[in-house]
Amino acid sequence: MAAQRKTFYALLLTSLQLLITCHISFAAKGKWNLLLSNVGISAMHMQLLRNDRVVMFDRTNFGPSNISLPNGNCRNNPQDAVSKIDCTAHSIEYDVAPNTVRPLTVQSNTWCSSGSVRPDGVLVQTGGDRDGELKARIFSPCNNKRCDWVEVNNGLTKRRWYSSNHILPDGKQIIIGGQGQFNYEFYPKTTSPNVIALPFLAETNDRGQYNNLYPYVFLNTDGNLFIFANNRAILLDYVRNTVVKTYPAIPGGDPRSYPSTGSAVLLPLKNLEAVNIDAEVLVCGGAPKGSYILALRRKTFVKALDTCARIKINDENPQWTVEKMPRARVMGDMTLLPNGDVLIVNGGSSGSAAWELGREPVFAPDLYHPENPVNSRFESLNPSTIPRMYHSTAVLLRDGRVLVGGSNPHAFYNFTGVFFPTELSLEAFSPVYLEPEFAKLLPKIVSPKSQTTMTYKKTMKLKFKVVGEVKGPVKVTMVFPSFTTHSFSMNQRLLVLDNVKFKRSKATNYEVQVRTPRSANIAPPGYYMMFVVNQNIPSEGIWVRLR
Repeated sequence: MAAQRKTFYALLLTSLQLLITCHISFAAKGKWNLLLSNVGISAMHMQLLRNDRVVMFDRTNFGPSNISLPNGNCRNNPQDAVSKIDCTAHSIEYDVAPNTVRPLTVQSNTWCSSGSVRPDGVLVQTGGDRDGELKARIFSPCNNKRCDWVEVNNGLTKRRWYSSNHILPDGKQIIIGGQGQFNYEFYPKTTSPNVIALPFLAETNDRGQYNNLYPYVFLNTDGNLFIFANNRAILLDYVRNTVVKTYPAIPGGDPRSYPSTGSAVLLPLKNLEAVNIDAEVLVCGGAPKGSYILALRRKTFVKALDTCARIKINDENPQWTVEKMPRARVMGDMTLLPNGDVLIVNGGSSGSAAWELGREPVFAPDLYHPENPVNSRFESLNPSTIPRMYHSTAVLLRDGRVLVGGSNPHAFYNFTGVFFPTELSLEAFSPVYLEPEFAKLLPKIVSPKSQTTMTYKKTMKLKFKVVGEVKGPVKVTMVFPSFTTHSFSMNQRLLVLDNVKFKRSKATNYEVQVRTPRSANIAPPGYYMMFVVNQNIPSEGIWVRLR
């Protein structure tokens, strides 16, 4: 009876927190829209593709999902631990414009996997659990609703579970770490050896707690990789397997990697013609050391971290600058917006990642303005009403909204008698720049047309219209679409292109000339969303292919 009363009061407290949050933040900014109440699966992983479809998936051994495979098809997998024969889908394709979903078929377990899109826009997804741990899976975008997953047996050399992927300047992918894997490899496989030891991952492994899974990986402008795990980072020359630079630990020493899950972004890259480009990494949230063990063994849920740390990774003597967030957050997602701001959304304010270990959902997003002075960079926004805890996701769409889904902190689909039921809904958050009062400042790109191909080190001309006032200089930004899972958006990258010339041709018609990136170290080849930004108000994006 005492345990039942405890559960009742905990659920009541969560409900009261939701009501209070909604009341306090009523006058804040941004708008939430429920797109679909049930997409059939819980969106544990998300990837936006060049045809404005978003591929989502969770795992195959959850048991049946809430969406059937088409045409009475069933998956027959004797190796599956739960569902040997399963007639339901565990992956879907969400079509943004009509707001519809269709089921996809994955044959092996994609749980806690990773991925990236190739330069040709094809999604390559790697690893997972059990029968999926050595798999690669290919999804080629199509417009006829016939494309589906194609599995590559033994696509990987080592089992990859809780790993991170990054697209490289040559178009290949590097896959780093994972549970029990203190190494990295490449896809497609290179000549032997394809697996290379990375002692840094062993050094950052807290025994029994990990705190180094899903490492934060960013391609630096010199072609090396910035790799963050636990509370510190290195700069790795992955070709020579040499650590080029070792960064200090974040002050305080608390972990920021799974299961003490924070999030991280490479802040917008600017002045791309400069010899030495400033590159800054921002790491936010996480959980104090020991939080995972306390939650797992004692059901004690420690308050999450309420700080961000920022570092200029190309400085001669780089140091972290620590900033206070508006609230504590663990398992948050950080999404780069087209104007260069950072949206922080989802997660809880106590506990850690992993099944049943998070508490106190954070309903209100926070906006981080990188260009503002320290202590004036955060802005709190309108709250959602849906808890998005462990296994939630968020990705930027071409229209400037942020797609938010997922949340399943349970071993199976569980909808009753739990703090945070499995969430099958899909929402969109519309940042303040989409509010009607800014409609006259919103640019509309006239040319080039979407799907245009561009090359390196060229001058590119964009024509656009604005009904209201244009205050120069306008910005042109490019955003690489991320593979998002477990609070990290892999490959996320925003570039602010250098302006060459700007002119007004007619009353509402304008033209800006920009320089395309000079190398694949700065911008790996592939499909990007390109935006024109006027007074911090971005246009709807167009797809461009950099090759």
